Amino acid sequence: MSRKYREAYFDVYPSVWRHGDYIVIHSDTGGATFYGCSDSVLKPSGVRIGTAEIYNVVEAMPEVTDSLAIGQSWEGDQRIILFIKLAEGYQLTPDLESKIKKTLREKASQKHVPARVISVSDIPYTMNMKRVESAITNILHGRPVLNRDALANPQSLDFYERVREGLLKS
Repeated sequence: MSRKYREAYFDVYPSVWRHGDYIVIHSDTGGATFYGCSDSVLKPSGVRIGTAEIYNVVEAMPEVTDSLAIGQSWEGDQRIILFIKLAEGYQLTPDLESKIKKTLREKASQKHVPARVISVSDIPYTMNMKRVESAITNILHGRPVLNRDALANPQSLDFYERVREGLLKS
């Protein structure tokens, strides 16, 4: 077993595999119900929202090529911060931000509407091309990112580290 694999799945609870998903093991049957990835669930006002619900709406817009939704602890609750990578020729203007929020409100719900929309040049991905929500969540909450070498584009984290302080204030 590789060191990275062991650190990712066995270091939290020695000799017990930890995968990071939300599950319930049923004592009567021994079966399990998987509720989803822990890093893909937002909970503004206690309402569970899958990040894919946001991505599917926002990335259908011609102005947006990629996005990353993060839950940030804020004033005793959680707010959604939406990072978007814009298509060539577009800029994040107040009108575009309003359009994004309106579209999410209409095609999803008011709870899906982000508190902040921030334009980025790059979204972090793993080597397997999975969006890396957990690293940005860690950055926004002042926790270390331990798996930088598992990223296809680790330099993308630099931007999120720079904007962290501003997101703590506004």
